[in-house]
Amino acid sequence: QVHLVESGGGLVQPGGSLRLSCAASGSIFSINTMAWYRQAPGKERELVAAITSGGSTNYADSVKGRFTISRDNAKNTVYLQMNSLKPEDTAVYYCKYVRHTAYLEVWGQGTLVTVSS
Repeated sequence: QVHLVESGGGLVQPGGSLRLSCAASGSIFSINTMAWYRQAPGKERELVAAITSGGSTNYADSVKGRFTISRDNAKNTVYLQMNSLKPEDTAVYYCKYVRHTAYLEVWGQGTLVTVSS
């Protein structure tokens, strides 16, 4: 089994920064993708950014140039550095782990990010 624990959410003013972390534990397969999604009130969950174990990344257009996803494979941890935050970035942010061989996906419990003055 795989277990994900997110941290780093909170309240920040517009223009501010936050760094989210997601630590994975358990039976981590070396070839995987980790990603951040978010869900704002009344909206569907959407992909924010993803990173493969090889380091390839992709981002939602709405966060390109402001957010950076990275990972430390030795620690099985993925990070999301969020800069120039906007009120519309307010959401619950979820971490997801995907094992592509014998497909498995696991979600974290979510961490709330609120951007408000």
